[in-house]
Amino acid sequence: MKKNKLFRLSFCLILTIAISCTSKEDKKGRFLLKGNNELKEGNLKGAITYYDEALAIDPKFKDAYFNRGMAKYQQAKLIEAIADYSEAINIDNSYVPALRQRAMAHLDFGENYKALEDIETLLQINNQDGQAYFIRGLVNTEMKSYKEALSAFDQAIQITPDNAELYINSATVHYYMSDLDAALSALEKASELDATESKLHNLWSLVHFENGAYQKALESVNEAIRLDKDQSYYYNNRGLYKLYLKDMEGALEDINFSLKQNSKNYYAIRNKGIYYFMEGEMDLASKFINDAYKADPEMPLLSEYLLKLNTDSAQE
Repeated sequence: MKKNKLFRLSFCLILTIAISCTSKEDKKGRFLLKGNNELKEGNLKGAITYYDEALAIDPKFKDAYFNRGMAKYQQAKLIEAIADYSEAINIDNSYVPALRQRAMAHLDFGENYKALEDIETLLQINNQDGQAYFIRGLVNTEMKSYKEALSAFDQAIQITPDNAELYINSATVHYYMSDLDAALSALEKASELDATESKLHNLWSLVHFENGAYQKALESVNEAIRLDKDQSYYYNNRGLYKLYLKDMEGALEDINFSLKQNSKNYYAIRNKGIYYFMEGEMDLASKFINDAYKADPEMPLLSEYLLKLNTDSAQE
């Protein structure tokens, strides 16, 4: 099993600006729009070059800083992205898109408290900012402050009650807290709003697995894969369910596929250890399970199988 991933926000570029009659305004505006076109085409380097040109004309051009930050964020240059968002905010301290995106960049960089500071600023600007509550939920989840995360997601739901993604994130946190009934309730609500989201079905599979309903877990993850074939951890989860359904060959195929996509997927490494345990190859089982334990000692199922391995060793 692998923990369900939370939804993340998608942010839009600042695509348009008011262009005045002056050539300076016209010129910087053209560079901004050219940069945006390059960014939409996936040419991040080219986009940044155009934003640089716009900023050379107007060093106080907040939209260019913001969009350049977006390009750098997509390059995973988080420090540089945060710097650009900060420049935009220094020019306009109520610039909501930059505050939201900087909070997300701080979260991705592991600066959770800085992310929370930006969220507080957003809520001072507008205490009905649903996206701010959403980001607060993400940050609190990352900090394992699950009650606070649920409260934040609930506040976001009150503002946008028809957003299925919020219910899925709420269900994910309930799952982390082992409150499976609450997770199912949130998933049912999400399904009423939008049953086409693959993460919904993957999380449903995890809840079914925890309840010992392995066939239902398999059916749910198959639906997740049908909706999104590119999520490697869905295959890892399916491999685990197949292990418990005694489809050993199918399980190993899915686990190996997941590892091929991401060799550092320690949930798949753990599952490979479980596979070898079930096949009676205890040396290999011990190797993989201990590798997973070193990466994440709190990973579900690890303590159970480590105990089994130690018990078997003691009996030999």
